[in-house]
Amino acid sequence: MAIEGPLRELGIHDVFQLLDLSRKTGTLTVTSALRDNQGTVYFDGGAVVYASIRSNPHPLGQLLVRSGRIAEGDLLRARQQQERGDARKLGELLVEMRAITRRELERQVRFQVEEVVFELTSWSEGYFSFEEGELGDVPAEATIRISTESLLMEGARRIDEWSRIESRVRHLGMVPVLAPVSDDHPTLLDLLPDEWAVLTEIDGSKDIRAIASNLARSEFEVARTVYGLLSTGVVELYEPDGVGQARGSVADDAEPHLQQAQRALRAGDTDGAMAAARQAIVADPQSADARLALARALARAGRHADAIEELHRALQLDTLNADVHLELGYAAAARGHFDEAVNSWDRYLRMMPAAPDAQRVRAAAAAAGQLRALLTEHSDG
Repeated sequence: MAIEGPLRELGIHDVFQLLDLSRKTGTLTVTSALRDNQGTVYFDGGAVVYASIRSNPHPLGQLLVRSGRIAEGDLLRARQQQERGDARKLGELLVEMRAITRRELERQVRFQVEEVVFELTSWSEGYFSFEEGELGDVPAEATIRISTESLLMEGARRIDEWSRIESRVRHLGMVPVLAPVSDDHPTLLDLLPDEWAVLTEIDGSKDIRAIASNLARSEFEVARTVYGLLSTGVVELYEPDGVGQARGSVADDAEPHLQQAQRALRAGDTDGAMAAARQAIVADPQSADARLALARALARAGRHADAIEELHRALQLDTLNADVHLELGYAAAARGHFDEAVNSWDRYLRMMPAAPDAQRVRAAAAAAGQLRALLTEHSDG
């Protein structure tokens, strides 16, 4: 039996909870045309046993080599054995060769699965389809079983922690560099192994996302480590276009247009705000704030569908931008997409629990939930 529908009607968190509570066995496919991406999650009795995503397949062999768990030669020998007709999976061969322990192999596969699930649970648009039925040959390199509830709880915890981290680590494209050594700085650094690993990758050119990829570690964990190094004065953070120097670049060129868009909005000039926001996008196509400014102008003009499209593009650029989630809630509510509105406001409140408008947003979410229930009751009656 297939369960399917758009995520704007049933949020991805609700889908996972439904499959968990009903102890479903089968395959969940989540597709996003906006992201040009697709993820697949395998469930067995409500627990997650494997997951993959098209945009970041994380080949296990490369991940193990990058993380230092196996040597390149071990991977080569295992692959040669497969080429000679050995039908066993790569992980099984590496364990037999004693290149890695089964426990460490399972830990790495679990890491892959968790990162895919955390990525999928950040999607607020797209389409899901769950095909119930016994699982065939799950393409996992090791047998694992992860509680769906624990995955959702960890995802919520990450959002909460990001609300603290993002005050200084604004996005994953920022470049860490070693801070200048002052006279009063300790001569010896007392760092944990994970912190040393990140520190050795800092070369003034790699951003946080690239460091995480090189270390085969979670982007969230690396961002948290960088935040710690930043707080203790070991590193500094810069935008990728101007490490250690005045930026004077494309991103700076976008700032005057953003300010002009804000002034136009305050003056009620929606056409002027849209024009300025579009100029900001031209100046810096990677700016989520520029997309947000355009979305606000579009919403003010009553073009809520176009605003939602721009906000989804902004989330592709910066999934941790709390203001984008806030604006998406209002735009979705204006279109009658109450599930998406409530989910977006919930993410905003998790990121900004002490925001000045938090009480108002909670009230809006409650009102949207009540209206959704009334409309459902009316259509059912």
